[in-house]
Amino acid sequence: MTLTWDPELYRRHDDHRARPFLDLVARIGATAPREVVDLGCGPGHLTGVLARRWPHARVRASDASPDMVAAAREHGVEAELADVRDFVPGPEADVVVSNAVLHWVPEHRELLARWAGDLPAGGWLAVQMPGNERSPSHVIARDLLAGPDWADRVPAGLPAYGVGPPEEYARLLAAARPGGVVDCWETTYLHPLTGDDPVGDWIAGTTLRPVRDALDDDGWERLRAELAPRLRDAYPPGDAGVTWFGFRRVFAVLGA
Repeated sequence: MTLTWDPELYRRHDDHRARPFLDLVARIGATAPREVVDLGCGPGHLTGVLARRWPHARVRASDASPDMVAAAREHGVEAELADVRDFVPGPEADVVVSNAVLHWVPEHRELLARWAGDLPAGGWLAVQMPGNERSPSHVIARDLLAGPDWADRVPAGLPAYGVGPPEEYARLLAAARPGGVVDCWETTYLHPLTGDDPVGDWIAGTTLRPVRDALDDDGWERLRAELAPRLRDAYPPGDAGVTWFGFRRVFAVLGA
């Protein structure tokens, strides 16, 4: 799936989106990798973290969105346009990172198993996937899109990510790479958001991207207007106007 991404909108919650990436990379034990690959680099603002962590490695970055690739290149990242499904770890790909990408890929389990098997000896694979499908934000959007006013305009509805529990990915990676060191976990981050429609702004930059592509400008604004009061009811602001937004993420790290 190739979506139309808005790099500026995506980076609106940059501090919050960066934290899972940093937590993921912190669990990688590589010391002197030859090549580090950032699959789904987005606007490239986090690829620099990899370059600073391993300054002597060749850092490769790619994304399936032309807009994101262009934004990454503006930030000095030598990103290429590529579908994550086509990636094959090369003999020097000692670190492969995929942050908040594979939940868009229904066959991501098959990809993970293949990558784990293809890693060079001593290589590392690190993946983070949002697992928030059952949260109020996603349930509300899914139910609204399934209603009579929207079902015909957005027939695909909200994508079903199908991200499993950490235990599933631990078993998958252990089976794909016998003898590898597997580290899988989940974390629910509680993000303090502000603004008139803070949760709507968050999901507009990520979860609702396929919906945005299916609607014209008027339809998109109407959808956002219908979603906003529902989301405010589910996530009422507290003291100082702060809305606390819980977001679950699943992590999987393999040291081959």
